[in-house]
Amino acid sequence: MSRYRGPRLRIVRRLGDLPGFTNKTTERTYPPGQHGAGKAGKKSSLSEYGIRLQEKQKLRFNYGLSERQLFSYVKEARRLPGATGAILLQLLEMRLDSIVFRLGMAPTIPSARQLITHGGVKINNKKVNIPSFQCKPKDIIGLKSKKTLTDIPAKEIPSHLEFDKENGKGTVLSIINREEVGLTINELLIVEFYSRR
Repeated sequence: MSRYRGPRLRIVRRLGDLPGFTNKTTERTYPPGQHGAGKAGKKSSLSEYGIRLQEKQKLRFNYGLSERQLFSYVKEARRLPGATGAILLQLLEMRLDSIVFRLGMAPTIPSARQLITHGGVKINNKKVNIPSFQCKPKDIIGLKSKKTLTDIPAKEIPSHLEFDKENGKGTVLSIINREEVGLTINELLIVEFYSRR
């Protein structure tokens, strides 16, 4: 399946708040569909597989990944030493599109991806148009034109990043900690989901 292009609030209502997916909000607290409104106060009973699948889908939709991309990130996280779930989140957060979103250069991760693919982002003064580019500590991320920043409201920047608004440049100080990931997710369930593959 390619990137999701359907209604975003439907996904937010089904999976919960996804800060990188969309900045739209909804008043409805029940899941989408004709049977969702009746379950407004009730918890739906999901199987263990269904719970793991939902956690995996949260990760996929928030970061805009295909199933194949996410599986390759899980394989890479397994290969590296340490807790697989925490390393998986670090790999996803150190992608260029995630860092551009966290620096406040774009309102969502899909808009950050568009900004990157259209050639609007430089790393260490070199144009990079690959959203999945893995950033490293001490990388300097800048915009081609500073006027892009005026449209976006200021937001809190995580401690592993530093942003100079006057020059329109951000710096990656270190690898992100698990506590600073803005997504409420249980990464162990995702590792369990892929443990049979």
